[in-house]
Amino acid sequence: MITSQNLVAVFLAIAVAIEKDKDRLSELDGVIGDADHGVTMSIGFTAVKNALAGLDLAEAEPATVFNTAAKSFLKAVGASSGPLYATAFMRAGAAVKGRSELDRDAMVEAFQAMARGIQDRGKAERGDKTMVDAWLPASEALGEAAGKDATLTECFEAAAKAAAEGAEATKAMVASKGRASRLGERSLGHMDPGAASTALIVQTMAEEVAKL
Repeated sequence: MITSQNLVAVFLAIAVAIEKDKDRLSELDGVIGDADHGVTMSIGFTAVKNALAGLDLAEAEPATVFNTAAKSFLKAVGASSGPLYATAFMRAGAAVKGRSELDRDAMVEAFQAMARGIQDRGKAERGDKTMVDAWLPASEALGEAAGKDATLTECFEAAAKAAAEGAEATKAMVASKGRASRLGERSLGHMDPGAASTALIVQTMAEEVAKL
């Protein structure tokens, strides 16, 4: 069972991982975007970390953790990733509303709600060379693993593998969304930074879940 305290630990681990990798993420963005994706994501998750530190975890339900993350990320990040991740976390909060702890199926539901939220808000499809190319495969792999009665750890391991493969696959895509779309064929051969950060986030989630 995932408690609010466990969920906060996952967010804190993501903040640390993004901070460590922000230079690489910004370098990836520098080739096809504004070169600020790593910094932007670091600002967003640092704000989440600080906001979650103020929660009373004895009282806060998992939905409150997700909603607090959503509001703080959006407040800190006005760029495109702000509304995307805010929507993701709000959808996850709605999916688990009223639950004091999250079992495997609830975590799967929350994760898939995040993926749908990002796709709905960004209006992106698979193959557009965006973070959706990592989020959707991860969400599908998570659901498939759960359908085979895999453990939560195994579910997230499958999701992390799919997200990494999805991010890698963006190198062969021509961007059709965002600033990268202006490059046309020149965006070929480069990994989408949003997909790269997604892979890192899902991998971190998998590692934290495995510790429980």
